[in-house]
Amino acid sequence: MRRLILILALLTSDVVQAQTIRNGEDLLRAMHDRYKDSWYQTVTFTQKSTTYKPEGTSSAETWYEAALLPGKLRIDIGPATDGKGFIFSNGNVTVIKENKVVANVKDINMLLVLGFDVYRQDPEATINVVKGEGYDLSKLREDSWEGKPAYVVGAEKGDLKSKQFWVAKDMLLFVREIEPARDNASKLDDIRFIHYQPLAGAWIAAGVEVYSDGKKVFSEDYSDIQANVKLEPAVFDPEKFSTTRWEK
Repeated sequence: MRRLILILALLTSDVVQAQTIRNGEDLLRAMHDRYKDSWYQTVTFTQKSTTYKPEGTSSAETWYEAALLPGKLRIDIGPATDGKGFIFSNGNVTVIKENKVVANVKDINMLLVLGFDVYRQDPEATINVVKGEGYDLSKLREDSWEGKPAYVVGAEKGDLKSKQFWVAKDMLLFVREIEPARDNASKLDDIRFIHYQPLAGAWIAAGVEVYSDGKKVFSEDYSDIQANVKLEPAVFDPEKFSTTRWEK
């Protein structure tokens, strides 16, 4: 009897979800509600960043990343002695070279917003950011991604040019984003979160692939992934870039 009740409860839950997720706003709220009590607050990892060149060659470098969710991400490029990296903080990015701030500009990192922040912050904050970046949240449809059902927000079926993001229907995890390339708006970037694995009661995509006009131009592979580590506020202070480290 208890087993039957459980099955009915699960079926009812699926029906409720299908009824409630009518648009992109509903989906972002559902993503938040699914993991709001279990998603990690901080995460660090070592990243192998590979750039694929048109002539067929590639080059790789090591990045070290630390995130405090929502809204903060630090990227150290190469060894500490280089003093090179970026700090994303609440809609801005600070560029650092030789341990000195060389630029600070408005920049929304949508991968941070849709892949991480959405699970930790008030969904209304996420909705405002996504709307502000030009995604049409009134458009929601179902499609298939990697052989599994997915929600698509921002584009009608067959439209792979409009700004859009894809979310796995079963796990409500972000899997894909399509947007104009930052360095050339006439081209499209197709960015994919891959190799999801469990992490501290939630999930992390241990890889990212970036395609530009159908060709892979960049990839990220994560190792030494640690969740809920203590990160001091100074880690995300550009003026203290040279004196704050966390990686092994």
